[in-house]
Amino acid sequence: LSTFYNRSCKHWLVVNAILIVNISSPLIRNQNHMPLSHHRCCCRENIQLYIGALFPMSGGWPGGQACLPAAQMALDLVNKRTDILPDYELELIYYDSMCDPGEATKLLYDLLYTEPIKIVLMPGCSSVSTLVAEAARMWNLIVLSYGSSSPALSNRQRFPTFFRTHPSATLHNPTRVQLFQKWKWTKIATIQQTTEVFTSTLDDLEQRVKEAGIEISVRQSFLTDPAVAVKNLKRQDARIIVGLFYETEARKVFCEVYKEKLYGKKYVWFLIGWYADNWFKIKDPSINCTVEQMTEAVEGHVTTEIVMLNPETVRGASNLTSQEFLAQLMSKLGGKNPEETGGFQEAPLAYDAVWALALALNKTVGPLKAKGRRLEDFNYNNKDITAEIYRALNTSSFEGVSGHVVFDAQGSRMAWTLIEQLQGGSYKKIGYFDMTKGNLSWYGNDRWIGSDPPADQTVVIQKFRYLSQKLFVSVSVFAGLGILMGIVCLTFNIYNSNVRYIQNSQPYLNNMTAVGCMMALAAVFPLGIDGLHVRNSQFPVVCQFRLWLLGLGFSLAYGSMFTKIWWVHTVFTKKDEKKDKRKHLEPWKLYATVGVLLVIDILSLMIWQIVDPLHITVEKFTKEAPKGDVDQLIEPLLQHCSSEKMNTWLGVVYGYKGLLLLLGIFLAYETKSVSTEKINDHRAVGMAIYNVSVLCMITAPVTMILSSKQDASFAFASLAIIFSVYITLVVLFVPKMRRLITRGEWQSDQQETMKTGSSTNNNDEEKSRQLERENKELQKIIQEVLCHLHFVQHTVEDV
Repeated sequence: LSTFYNRSCKHWLVVNAILIVNISSPLIRNQNHMPLSHHRCCCRENIQLYIGALFPMSGGWPGGQACLPAAQMALDLVNKRTDILPDYELELIYYDSMCDPGEATKLLYDLLYTEPIKIVLMPGCSSVSTLVAEAARMWNLIVLSYGSSSPALSNRQRFPTFFRTHPSATLHNPTRVQLFQKWKWTKIATIQQTTEVFTSTLDDLEQRVKEAGIEISVRQSFLTDPAVAVKNLKRQDARIIVGLFYETEARKVFCEVYKEKLYGKKYVWFLIGWYADNWFKIKDPSINCTVEQMTEAVEGHVTTEIVMLNPETVRGASNLTSQEFLAQLMSKLGGKNPEETGGFQEAPLAYDAVWALALALNKTVGPLKAKGRRLEDFNYNNKDITAEIYRALNTSSFEGVSGHVVFDAQGSRMAWTLIEQLQGGSYKKIGYFDMTKGNLSWYGNDRWIGSDPPADQTVVIQKFRYLSQKLFVSVSVFAGLGILMGIVCLTFNIYNSNVRYIQNSQPYLNNMTAVGCMMALAAVFPLGIDGLHVRNSQFPVVCQFRLWLLGLGFSLAYGSMFTKIWWVHTVFTKKDEKKDKRKHLEPWKLYATVGVLLVIDILSLMIWQIVDPLHITVEKFTKEAPKGDVDQLIEPLLQHCSSEKMNTWLGVVYGYKGLLLLLGIFLAYETKSVSTEKINDHRAVGMAIYNVSVLCMITAPVTMILSSKQDASFAFASLAIIFSVYITLVVLFVPKMRRLITRGEWQSDQQETMKTGSSTNNNDEEKSRQLERENKELQKIIQEVLCHLHFVQHTVEDV
């Protein structure tokens, strides 16, 4: 091709080259490739303008079989019109490119270096057009193609003078995007055959859907065998699938689609519309699926096809309707079967290509005349005339037999797109899309296997798991009764605080225990409150109530009991027992101990909430399929109170509380045999500590394990709190109530004195028991003395 582009060659070299080509290419001299002349009916001879054309009469796409007669029809009408190029006559010089770039190279050489000069080139077939359009710039030639769909040709940098009346394959994409939006799909998948045209189309589709806010979630490709690609689509739950492949590969794809069950009411396939209407019924030895299976697999798919014949009855620039054009074309073809005639569908595009060229040339006559130029002045070095033709074509807009003819900025035809759907084994028109106006004409006869268009993905319904309300109400009743019980115990203890027996049990510590128990029971209510009862914004407040009520309740209730048992152990387990028994008890030390435990809890909780406050976290569970044939999945969610370093904080709190519980058990065991009048209920306290410690040490790890099971976790934690509180209140307060009721010790010493008028107090039971013990000891001493005296008496008598 370097010889083509060398514009400085001597004329005698060009002549020699032409002779060589003419000798080596006898094909171009045969009768089938002679130039055709069309004369205008007028009284004087017109100036001829020559069009160099390549019509593929054979090869991979023999589109010239119908496109050439259509172009000839257009030339005849143009040359007869007196209002279009009145001083000129268009003449077509054509060759058979066989849709082969190699053959087209030789023919292009002949067109360029054989007189006369061609003002425009008209190739067909994408591969040939690519070659011609890339070389045409060197000769300042406009290229107008009638049968090229490759997206690669939409490149003004590479093909600066290229136009085409055949829309680009990417013209399907705006229609597809329009349909995605109509059916409210935001997630699609693609599968393509690895060829340049489909790769370019898919790249364009990816850009368009991205701009429309639609995601391509799966992109698969294959060379010859689509089995793996189809399996990947199935595995990744593709629902809306765009398929880009030739007809033979389409049969392979849908055979695999049938095997993988990738069809039915959950799926929609988008295919190219230029397959034969019965493409899925054609027997193909490369697949092992029956016609019935293929028919089942393809049912309901949607196709997009570029409209190449105007569906409306409109008389355009040629004064022919589309149906009249078809009738004349059939007559010119001599009754040939259209399905067996190559390029029959594209024939309107070739017809309109000639009209577009004629109207553009006609539009340039005036501007060129103003500049002192004429169309016949064109040569391969003249850029001004080329620029005028370019401007005229670029602004073309007329009604042709293929529809409204207009070109985009890349020189590609903008046309309507036909939308069809396979319904009951045959294609039904369901709409048109006009890209030039962005108008979707919808018939409303689309039909789906389900009642509506399927979802673009499995619909995942997020459903929160909430606590069983029956369980919550039941536990709340027990907690409420426990709080009433605590109030009764607290009232009893305060009312009888002057009774000596109550005084010797350290009633203020018992009051703290009752208050702590009620706070722990109150924590049961926020433990059961979840998103069913409060908004998300209020949920952190509920989390705070849980933490503070339970933490401070434990410190008060258990801390007061721990203080008692610790003091008993400190006082009554020394070596000098008699000295320690006489040790005076200072109550403020007990209260201070409880205060220290309480302050430690308050400080730790405050630091926790300042440094790492509690907030809502949502736990997601494995998706579940509901009952019935529903294209939905349920994703259970559960709300938790948590913080960034929740495990660290829980480890610190559980470690500290656990040590207190273990130490409490140890002290209770050590003091089980101690008897003291200073704290007369320390054995009951020890029993309560045993129960609380065991329940707490079991409940804490179990609730962490069961945290994902809201009912079980709440039941275990709340019942542990309730049992601990009930046991503590019963063990500490019921024996006191029973004693005071059975022995009638309801009044304080002061009340008893006022009632009897005596100035002295009655001896209490403890003094009585002390006297009884002393009496028994004296009796024992007396008995020993008597025994000794008897022994002495007998000894004296014997002597």
